Amino acid sequence: MTAAAALDYTAPAPARLARTRALSVAGAVLAAAGVWVVAVPLLGAHLLVRFGAGVPETVGIGLVVGATLVASVCAWGLLALLERRTPRARTIWTGVAGVVLLVSLSLPLTAGIALSTKATLALMHVTAASVLIPSLRRSSSAHRIRTGIRGGRPGRAVHPA
Repeated sequence: MTAAAALDYTAPAPARLARTRALSVAGAVLAAAGVWVVAVPLLGAHLLVRFGAGVPETVGIGLVVGATLVASVCAWGLLALLERRTPRARTIWTGVAGVVLLVSLSLPLTAGIALSTKATLALMHVTAASVLIPSLRRSSSAHRIRTGIRGGRPGRAVHPA
C-alpha cells in the first residue's frame, strides 16, 4: 500500500467534512425557515415579540434565517474547536448543544406576545436543533474514529498502515 493510499484511509477528508457540516447548517436554516413559511404565509400567524417594555416587533423570514445561520455556524465552530482540544469533543459538544437549546427556548417563551407566537418560535428552535445537533454530532471525528469511518466515507474498509 502506498503512502497516499494510507493517508486516504487514515486522514479525515477536510473538504468532505466541511461540506457535510455546511449541509447540516443549511438543513437547520431550511428547517427553521420551513416552520416560518407554514406558520406565517400559509396559516396567517403574526409573529410579534416584545423585549422588555419595548415596541412589539415582527419576526420576519430574514431574522429567522439570520439567527439560525449565526447559531448554527457558532455550533459548528465550537465542535471544531473542541475536536482540536479534547478527545471527548463529541460528548461535550452534545451536552453544550442541549443546554443551549433549553436556554434558547426561554426567549420565545418570554418575548412572544401571543401563545401562537410562543409556540411557533419554540417550534422553530426545536426544529432547527433537531436537524443540526444529530447531523453535526455524526460528523464528529470521535464518531468517525469509533465507527471505523475514515476519509468521510462510510462503508470503506480501514486498513492498518
